[in-house]
Amino acid sequence: MAFITLHAGKLKSNFNYLNKIFKGNNIQWSVVSKLLCGNKDYLKVLLDMGITNFCDSRITNLKTIKQLSADVETTYIKPPAKRAIPSVVKYADASLNTEINTIRLLSEEAVKQGKVHKVIIMIELGELREGVMGDEFMGFYSQVFELQNIEVVGIGTNLSCLYGVLPNHDKLIQLCLYEQLIEARFNKQIDLVSGGSSVTIPLIFQNLLPKGINHFRVGETLFLGTDVYNNTNYKNMKPDVFRLYSEIIELAEKPLVPQGEMGTNVEGHEVEFDQQQIGQTSTRAIIDLGLLDVDEQHITPVDEGVSFVGASSDMLVVDLKDNPRKYKVGDLIEFKMDYMGVLRIINSKYIEKRVKY
Repeated sequence: MAFITLHAGKLKSNFNYLNKIFKGNNIQWSVVSKLLCGNKDYLKVLLDMGITNFCDSRITNLKTIKQLSADVETTYIKPPAKRAIPSVVKYADASLNTEINTIRLLSEEAVKQGKVHKVIIMIELGELREGVMGDEFMGFYSQVFELQNIEVVGIGTNLSCLYGVLPNHDKLIQLCLYEQLIEARFNKQIDLVSGGSSVTIPLIFQNLLPKGINHFRVGETLFLGTDVYNNTNYKNMKPDVFRLYSEIIELAEKPLVPQGEMGTNVEGHEVEFDQQQIGQTSTRAIIDLGLLDVDEQHITPVDEGVSFVGASSDMLVVDLKDNPRKYKVGDLIEFKMDYMGVLRIINSKYIEKRVKY
């Protein structure tokens, strides 16, 4: 059975590194935990590290977090759906919002539940995902301040997630200016200017982060040590917090080119082969992992001598060439993963999740 491991010590090292950076720059930060898909064992690792502020885009994950520790602060990080309003108020202390009618519903529900619900209003700065348009922003805020049981705690933006628009000093200065305009016009203090995510961290090192940006929402860099801006890894962080292991369930020397009339494979693709390879063979292994669990483009064998041949719903075929490492049936092949690879694997109920200390 395939399994994924989370190395608690390496994750703690990454957390300490980021925490030191943020504290040194007077920045509050929240851990975006959606990568963990609500896995209790993995969430407990974060709680044991002393993390007290979690962001997630799934209400069921926030519910799990609250069940594990009622005192932690939770934030729902996408505009709430109408049908989800009662659960958002129940399990999220705060939420990111862009629709005034949605915030009105949050207000009504917060009154019913006897709670004060915090909101961060997201503004559009070019990524064209969630965000209120700039020319509507002041009017939007004026309506939110009138709502019962709603506390406006911040202004924020999202960059790089949809089209890859990168943050820069000018865009984040715009965000800070909107915060200053709101405070001046409405005589209200806005505590959080949430302009930071994993992709924004390099601006700290380059001294390009405006002083007004005081809140980050970080997931990928914490879990994978990734410099998202430059698509590399930070030298002082651990890139191998997660590792995937899959067992060899068949191993044999087989031809490189299939025989018979060719149609489409399980994904509907027509596969072409180098006809010069007819008659050649290689050692091939089947492992207990498939497209149901992961996209092969998002996982990479640690052993560079292993390469992918193809995949079906429940099995992957890999080429071992002449098998110099003498793999045999029952051996494990280890994989590293990018963010989407980890997300898919952890979300699969068929893959065992383990914690490594």
